[in-house]
Amino acid sequence: MKKHISKWLSILLPVLLGIFLIIYTYEKFTAEQILEIKGYFKNADYSYIYIGLVMAFLGNASRAYRWKFALEHMGYSTSFYNNFIAVNIGYLLNLTVPKSGEISRAVILKKYENVPFDKGFGSIVAERIIDMIVLLFFVIVAVFLQFDIVKTFIIDKIPLKKLLFLIVLVVLFFVVLLRTYIYSKKKWVLKLKEKVSGLKEGFVSILHIKKKWSYFFHTSFIWFSYLFTFYITLFVIPQTSNLSIGAIMTAFVVGSVAISFTNSGLGSYPFLISKILLFYSIPETAGNAFGWIVWSSQMLLVLILGLLSFLFLPILNRNK
Repeated sequence: MKKHISKWLSILLPVLLGIFLIIYTYEKFTAEQILEIKGYFKNADYSYIYIGLVMAFLGNASRAYRWKFALEHMGYSTSFYNNFIAVNIGYLLNLTVPKSGEISRAVILKKYENVPFDKGFGSIVAERIIDMIVLLFFVIVAVFLQFDIVKTFIIDKIPLKKLLFLIVLVVLFFVVLLRTYIYSKKKWVLKLKEKVSGLKEGFVSILHIKKKWSYFFHTSFIWFSYLFTFYITLFVIPQTSNLSIGAIMTAFVVGSVAISFTNSGLGSYPFLISKILLFYSIPETAGNAFGWIVWSSQMLLVLILGLLSFLFLPILNRNK
């Protein structure tokens, strides 16, 4: 019973949060602002969106090809088209149940490529660790580029005494968590240790791949495709076409976090993008329109590739 409730909550909560953010955002806008947002949609230069979609497609293909290296390291040779199909279906399913796409990818390879589920899933966990490290790198770069602005903002908004109190509180909280993790024998802590151990093992396995430089080349290309897609779509509307490198990097990181930690960014992506762009003197209406144009185009690509992959999966594997 608890598992069913937990499952439904994992599906409904991100969706409800997204719906809430959409309603919350548009209730604040006046009728004139709504018309202004519609104007941005109407007058947008969608040629940049098409370029971004091509790059996003190449990023998906690179992710599928990168997967081969991890699987080959474990002794499994898989076809590129099944990897590519599994990646597309995974992205599509992530629109419904968060992180279900990772499970579906492993299931597809088990059925059509005879890769054991645990091996396939372990390779996916390993690549997610790599992706999180790259995202953390972008976060650090964004903070470095915008350090003066962030510092000024923090000092203006948060009194020094409160800031010090928060730092001490965070440090104490971290120490308590660390001691609990190291010494506690509670069941949930032991399960957490097992998962952390699995993640560590998955990450270490990547370091021993024979074609590690090819693996890391594709990792770089995947994230280049994400960054390039975001950059080129900035030219969709004039208001976002002249952002500084620091502003671009900050907005890119915020958007990436919104997609990574929510139900593919439903509601949260345009909301957070508009808020961060407001910090760079971009009107909230323009930022909101930009966020929706970028997010909806990317989700349309996910939908099309995912549905086509569902269609072609049994056809291409007819003899298997």
